Amino acid sequence: MAAVMSQHSDVFMSVKQVAEYLHLNEKKIYALVNEGGIPATKVTGKWMFPRELVDRWMLDSTHGGLLTDRLVISGGGDPLLYRLIQDFARQTGAHALISYTPTGTRLGLDLLQANRVDACGVHWGPDSESHLRHPALLSQYSQHHQWVLIRAFRREQGLMISPEINIKSSDVDLLFHNRYRWATRQTGSGSQRFLLELLSHYSISKDELNNQVSALSAREAAAAIAMKQCDVAPGARAIAKEYGLGFITFGWESFDIALPRNIWFRRLFQDLITRLKSQPCQSMAERLTGYNLEGAGDLVWGDD
Repeated sequence: MAAVMSQHSDVFMSVKQVAEYLHLNEKKIYALVNEGGIPATKVTGKWMFPRELVDRWMLDSTHGGLLTDRLVISGGGDPLLYRLIQDFARQTGAHALISYTPTGTRLGLDLLQANRVDACGVHWGPDSESHLRHPALLSQYSQHHQWVLIRAFRREQGLMISPEINIKSSDVDLLFHNRYRWATRQTGSGSQRFLLELLSHYSISKDELNNQVSALSAREAAAAIAMKQCDVAPGARAIAKEYGLGFITFGWESFDIALPRNIWFRRLFQDLITRLKSQPCQSMAERLTGYNLEGAGDLVWGDD
């Protein structure tokens, strides 16, 4: 029986044991647990720490993430980034896990805070204000001191509309009429933030829209328009291009990538940046339309 207990203790550690193991006080361990910063599981009301995973966590921290063979990205969705990552994953094969799951900006940052993903796509307002808005948004998270923001690109943001609708940018207010069916986005997405600000400009309440579809991504909203389930939705020019839709531009926005500093130096992320700066990526952006890749890969916040 003693041998069994000893074996169990070697596999899982209590708060006290992991504090001694890492030479930290127990209060700090609880703080790491609450931040999702250390591998742990709750068993009958007590936190237990798998020794093997704690060792891996320490190795990853010590080596700046250089030994980690995964790159999991969430947050804002984008067709150029999606194509880039799909091609990257195909070429890498089984040597590493490379994935991109658009969740919307806010949920992506929640996942980054919980250490569930490695990076998060962020777009939160017009390009001219991104240098203020993006850091302010990240500052709402306790781990933001460990994060940096890397510029991916700038892209055109506006309204995707059914090809049958013949409305110019000067007549946008006509789209708010009840005859036009809208697809809106979930709370916490950059596209929904854009829509709410647009409605505010025209003194329109979201409840006044003829909202027929609640889409979880801009691509889903575009598909709803293409399938004639609705007529209008917020989104990027490139997504409208993908689905053969009309587009009314409202300017440019910055699409940045938030990630911890140690992951910034990982080989996989640096390879992604190299691909982002490549001529094939530039050509792909020109085919999709609505992109400006100037400054791609630049550090735009978090260098202090």
